[in-house]
Amino acid sequence: MTRLIAQKVALALITLAFVLTFNFFLFRAVGDPRDDLLRVPHMSAPERAHLIHARGLDRSELDQYGIYVRNTLSGQLETSYHSGRPVTDVIGEALPNTLILALPATLLAALLGTWMGIISARRRGGTADGALTGSALTLYSMPEQFLAIVVVLVFSIWLKAFPSQLSEEPGSSATGLSHVWDVTQHAVLPVLTLTASILASWSLIMRASLTETMHADYMTTARAVGLSPRRAVLRHAVPNALLPVIALTAISLGYVVGGVIFIESVFSWPGIGQLTYDALLNRDLPVLQGVFLLTSAAVILLNLVADLVIMALDPRVRAT
Repeated sequence: MTRLIAQKVALALITLAFVLTFNFFLFRAVGDPRDDLLRVPHMSAPERAHLIHARGLDRSELDQYGIYVRNTLSGQLETSYHSGRPVTDVIGEALPNTLILALPATLLAALLGTWMGIISARRRGGTADGALTGSALTLYSMPEQFLAIVVVLVFSIWLKAFPSQLSEEPGSSATGLSHVWDVTQHAVLPVLTLTASILASWSLIMRASLTETMHADYMTTARAVGLSPRRAVLRHAVPNALLPVIALTAISLGYVVGGVIFIESVFSWPGIGQLTYDALLNRDLPVLQGVFLLTSAAVILLNLVADLVIMALDPRVRAT
């Protein structure tokens, strides 16, 4: 068990080191950072030359890589070209807003998707299975931008039930519970859109996993000793079928980030997605580099946690 944990941790560290290196060279492959400084507004030539020297951009690429690694490990990312602020501060302001959307959306998608998968597997080939699986496949194939526009059209324009832009009313000075209620109202539609866009993964994987598990030998034994089909499924099949869903919960962060970029841009929600969109428009490479590194590190960490949880829950993994 200790050896397996050490292997998983070592693999995660190696992957993180690769991402760190890839992150450095990727954003230099698309252009010279010194040229990007020309786009910084109100910067004179002497100021630009000083900034290039201060950041080590006038040194060799290997020296720049060493500076980048040291700064990253110490938590000191570069400065945004667009705002002139430290990237850590820019991301730190946007991250909580994204978590307001991502956490409830992921929880709702996991619960609803798992429930849909269980119903579909138990009634495989029936009307409920066809309706739920068809709905999941439709949502899975629908672009996030289109889904967001449909949600805005129905719930904001037609029904006028929820606001469709920003995270709070412009110019609002509300505090306390009034502020929480304001943000909650603005978050409903983006959370609904993000939930619908990632819901299908849980549903389809749970359906496939549970369908396979229901034909296992221990399920035949459970029914033979007198358990009803429903109790046999809920007590024995579902816990074993949940293992792939646990892994999906970790790797889904990548899908969530991808969906958030488009969804936040549609709803003008000031989170990581909107920050990434604005950085792409402004060619703000330090911000893009910081966001890429943050999301990659989060995916690697969550995958490590998922592997350790699966090892703890599944004795077959520990036996390998």
